[in-house]
Amino acid sequence: MSFANKVVLITGGSAGIGATTAEYFAKEGASLAIVGRNEAKLTKVAERCQKLGATVLTIKADISKDADADSVVKKTIDNFGKLDVLVNNAGILRQANVLSETFLQTFDEVMDINLRGAVRITYFASPYLIKTKGNIVNVSSVAANCTSRPSSTAYRTSKAAMNHFTRCIALDLASHGVRVNSVSPGPVYTDIFEGLEVNAEILKKNTALQRVSEPDEIADMILFVASDKARGATGSNYVVDNGTLLM
Repeated sequence: MSFANKVVLITGGSAGIGATTAEYFAKEGASLAIVGRNEAKLTKVAERCQKLGATVLTIKADISKDADADSVVKKTIDNFGKLDVLVNNAGILRQANVLSETFLQTFDEVMDINLRGAVRITYFASPYLIKTKGNIVNVSSVAANCTSRPSSTAYRTSKAAMNHFTRCIALDLASHGVRVNSVSPGPVYTDIFEGLEVNAEILKKNTALQRVSEPDEIADMILFVASDKARGATGSNYVVDNGTLLM
């Protein structure tokens, strides 16, 4: 799955799935633009990718802010001159019950990052992806398809919307030769669960295989979907959940 001479833009690239995915693309020869809010973490990811031979642009941005989101694609094109793959990975998990005083604030915060930011970046990236006949991979979640945990309305709604956005944009861009797909992980060992009352053993019990994935498993799927091996796939959702949806 060589990505030599390809430019890949990854949001949420400073940690977890995004950071691992950046390293995997680097191993396959891609040039990278990685986006995140934590500059120190971005720098560390960039250094690891550079050791693998990649040319890396780090972009400190909060994609919940329109101006930041709008600048991401511009900086990528200014630096590399083109874009071949967009990975919309940035996301947060916040909890609030609909009866909570913080519900509306939480809902807006989650939607602004998990959905609106991805929508804006996709809008600005699409003309450049058309030029390269590139593709988009949206990182969603199996949370879009279940309601097993209370107080996670905002997160689950954002991921359900991401799945439908993926299908709609896939249809919009199909005639231009641009593919759009999503990857939906189940539980994965990342820092997204920090501060939440969730532990690995509880997560394992909610899967058929009784295990939690590592970020590299999701990175493998993202690279496959972005590669020519999946050239006939668009509007599809690839699930890597250890059987969570079977439970």
